[in-house]
Amino acid sequence: MSDASVVLTVLFLYAMIVISPGPNFALISRLALRREDHAAWGATVGLAVAATFYGVLAMVGLSALLQQLGWLTRVVQIGGGLYLVWLGVQAWRHAGEMTTMEASEAARLGMGRYREVLRGVRLGALVNLSNPKGIAFFVSLYAVAVPPNTALWAKATILGSSFLIEIVWYGLVILLLSTGRARRIYDRFGAWIERVIGSALILFGVRLATERA
Repeated sequence: MSDASVVLTVLFLYAMIVISPGPNFALISRLALRREDHAAWGATVGLAVAATFYGVLAMVGLSALLQQLGWLTRVVQIGGGLYLVWLGVQAWRHAGEMTTMEASEAARLGMGRYREVLRGVRLGALVNLSNPKGIAFFVSLYAVAVPPNTALWAKATILGSSFLIEIVWYGLVILLLSTGRARRIYDRFGAWIERVIGSALILFGVRLATERA
C-alpha cells in the first residue's frame, strides 16, 4: 500500500470515529446550546490537542508502553469516568439556567471571552485526556493501518489532518446548534435538553469507570 493510500485510509477511519456520538459530542453540544460559543470553540481546540497528543504518543511507540502500566491506565480511567459523571451532575444541577439570550450575554461579558475560551480548552482537553481508550484507539488504528515503513511526511499529514478533522466536525456542530431554530428549541425545552445531555455524560462516565480497559 502506498503512503498516500495509508493516509487516506487512516483519515477515513479517524473521521468515522470522530463523528460517532460520545462524551466529546455531548460536551460540545451542551456548550453550544447554552450559547457559550467561545467555550465551545475552546473545547473543540482542547479535544483536538488532546487527540493529537495521543496520536503523537502512538506514532513514537510510547502509548504501547503506557498500556502495559495497567494500574496507571486504570487510575486514569476511573478518574476520567468520575469527571464525566461530575459534568453530567452539573448539567442536571444547572438545567434551565441561562436559557435566555440576556442571561447568556451577561455571563459571557462578565467572564470575558479570553477566559471563556481557556475554560473551554481545559474542559475539552480533560475530557479527551482522561479517557485512556484514546490511547487504545490510536494504538489499534496505527498498528493495523500504518505500516512501520510509512514515510515521515505521511505520518505528519495524518496527525495534522486528524487535528483538522476534529476542528471541522465539532465546528460544524457548533454552527448547527447556533442557528436561530436550534436556539429557539433550546429556549423552550432547555431544561429537558440539559438533563438528557447530563444523563448521557453520567452514563458515559459510569461506563468508562466500570469497564475494564
